[in-house]
Amino acid sequence: MRSLGFRLRQALQLAGVNATQLGDLVTGLPRYVRDARAYAAARGGRGRFPLEPTSLYPIVSDYRESAGLASGHYFHQDLWAAQKIFARKPPKHVDVGSRIDGFIAHLLVFMPVEVLDIRPLESNLQGLTFTQEDATTMARFASGSVDSLSSLHAVEHFGLGRFGDPIDPDGWSKAMRSLARVLAPGGRLYFSVPIGRERLVFNAHRIFSPRTVLDTFAEAGLELVSFSAVDDAGDLVPDTDPARFEGAHNTCGLFELTR
Repeated sequence: MRSLGFRLRQALQLAGVNATQLGDLVTGLPRYVRDARAYAAARGGRGRFPLEPTSLYPIVSDYRESAGLASGHYFHQDLWAAQKIFARKPPKHVDVGSRIDGFIAHLLVFMPVEVLDIRPLESNLQGLTFTQEDATTMARFASGSVDSLSSLHAVEHFGLGRFGDPIDPDGWSKAMRSLARVLAPGGRLYFSVPIGRERLVFNAHRIFSPRTVLDTFAEAGLELVSFSAVDDAGDLVPDTDPARFEGAHNTCGLFELTR
């Protein structure tokens, strides 16, 4: 039965149907109807904000959620890298493909950031410079020219076409070598990708063996300064051994590297 359920969810996903959202709608709709009736009865035809047919916009599962999310890959990685950059206080920072509304927003509180991404971005935000560029080459940057550099949860997607980029099975290694090339001597690269049992999940992402990441950067002349991880449970494991996560399912490896 469990296998049948998995296949059904997979078939729905391929058809463009989110099985989780569909299930939430089925189970949550009766509560929504009760709440709408209770609101109409409590209002009694008085005051502002009447309940009308055009008012209906069912949100049926938020009542089960917590107040927020203080765990997981993005929450911990964004804080990990931002805290390290704040402590080091470089005059400028360059980022490749990280989340604008998370990590980049953290940095903009205290410093300017230049962001590279193959996708377009419309922004007039003070302190943010954006360049639409292929980060597998970073052709605009001279070798050894960037003192503070990051790429968080991005390189695992390169070359899979998911974000409109060209198909390239070696996109990940080209990007890692480009990051290493532009990093200045004594500079810092803050880098994260999913790690664990190495495999491709097409076209979502790749999951890397920690050794693959370390070897690729070592061949490009970088060495590890520190390593932390966000484990399969979504908890931060600071200053640990990358080898611990060779058999993980989908851990986030946080690599601080230098030349």
